[in-house]
Amino acid sequence: MGHTASRICTLLSILFVSCMLASAANDGLIRIALKKRPIMESIYGELVPKSGTVDHEVALGYSGVRMNSADEGFYDPVTEAINHVRVHQQRMLRDIEAAAMEGRLKHFWSYRGFRERGSLKNGTQNHPLALKNFLNAQYFGEIGVGCPPQNFTVVFDTGSSNLWVPSAKCVFSLACYFHRKYESRSSSTYMENGTPASIHYGTGSIHGYYSQDQVTIGDLVVNNQEFIEATHEPGLTFLAAKFDGILGLGFKEISVEGADPVWYNMIQQSLVTDKVFSFWLNRNANDINGGEIVFGGADESHYKGDHTYTRVTRKAYWQFEMGDFLIGGRSTGICVDGCAVIADSGTSLIAGPIAAIAQIHAHIGATGVANEECKQVVARHGHEMLELLQDKTPPAQVCSKIGLCKSDGAHGISDGIESVLGETHKSADEVSDATCNACEMAVTWMQSEFVQNHTKEGKLEYANQLCGNMPSPVGSYVDCRHIGHLPNVAFSIGGRAFELTPEQYILKFGEGFLAHCMSGFTALDIPPPIGPLWILGDVFMGAYHTIFDYGKMRVGFADSA
Repeated sequence: MGHTASRICTLLSILFVSCMLASAANDGLIRIALKKRPIMESIYGELVPKSGTVDHEVALGYSGVRMNSADEGFYDPVTEAINHVRVHQQRMLRDIEAAAMEGRLKHFWSYRGFRERGSLKNGTQNHPLALKNFLNAQYFGEIGVGCPPQNFTVVFDTGSSNLWVPSAKCVFSLACYFHRKYESRSSSTYMENGTPASIHYGTGSIHGYYSQDQVTIGDLVVNNQEFIEATHEPGLTFLAAKFDGILGLGFKEISVEGADPVWYNMIQQSLVTDKVFSFWLNRNANDINGGEIVFGGADESHYKGDHTYTRVTRKAYWQFEMGDFLIGGRSTGICVDGCAVIADSGTSLIAGPIAAIAQIHAHIGATGVANEECKQVVARHGHEMLELLQDKTPPAQVCSKIGLCKSDGAHGISDGIESVLGETHKSADEVSDATCNACEMAVTWMQSEFVQNHTKEGKLEYANQLCGNMPSPVGSYVDCRHIGHLPNVAFSIGGRAFELTPEQYILKFGEGFLAHCMSGFTALDIPPPIGPLWILGDVFMGAYHTIFDYGKMRVGFADSA
């Protein structure tokens, strides 16, 4: 009897709570209010604070880009990071192309020949598509939109999720006159949509609206695919681009307006047996076979040994975790506690924390720029930093203990440090984050030198040397004659150290005395808790065949063949 009474009380309590949460209208329907969770919060959880607060901007470290109108007030720091790297990439491509023009550009690239040459191969389980290699800096493939297919050259980009091509209605943007344009009236399978859409790529952007049509990729035909007709491509970003559009292979979570990516529709329409796609990027720019993307599997002739897999940790980009980063077999101390990594086929270089890139560039003799804020921090606080490190103070707490960062390490505060202009700041609100960032970099460098048993002065000299040769925002050049004597670097992923030789991480273009060599690394800083973040672009994916396994939510790497 007692148990029965208990159950009745419990039931009444549940009904009472339900009545509190629900409201009954006169029509007899029960309505329960639901709260929408913004997409940035869904992707990053509690890591991204609400906008409108100082903490929001501090946590991101910069002003990000909006995902879409539905997520007003939330920013995506990773999208902003990728855009930042690609802005640098565009500058680099201009330098590479200019240098190649001095030599024999036509030997490396025949754009017209690529457009006219058939490159699609048939397959049974796997569906390969040949790629063209532009000077080891960008890779493109051919697709068709509509029926009959209207051909477009696109970048297959794992760092975004939308498909867009120029529209025939793009008449006020110069870039559209140098690329092929989609004409909806010429397609028998076109379906009108009309939803406005915009995508921002750092200094470039595209604006237009959604349409729906079939998309042909190799021997696959994807029906009813939503894509963006770009009616406006302002600026110069896409004017000189060797591609017409971009086909995103990221997750739907970052798709503008929530459109299903092409890859999702391939799966939903049972066009592939295995839910995987793979990249082989040929790093021999002289070879007519520039690379290959395979939907539904991988070509065994393009890799050696087994793939090492690591699980996707955040379903937005193809993001996973890595361990230590080493230069010449030595730990840099940057990722001993783990770093977030994105495998991004749309980025040419490898981007990483500025503290790590500065160490790489110091070892390879890359040109750089001086950071006066960093030099002042080392000069005024270097000895105090070293004493704290010697007393086993956790590196993340050193800068807060000497008053250059808040206790969470997110914001710089003042202790009278002089700026480059010679001013003395006495207000905590007046000191930029640059002071805190400079301190944290210097601590990282000093910490990495402890294992070498260098003297105190030696550690300070090393930190000061790196402050004077920070990564250049316009590209860091290397003496081509010294490539054979530079150290290997390695990324610890899935329990394996993935090494890159100098020949793999240095971009060389031109021949003879006209040859130029550029570092394949560029700096990118995303502060904790979302960072530190690395982006492994074509420099890495060229050395290691890459499988993107959607079915098992993992990424795999094996030596390219």
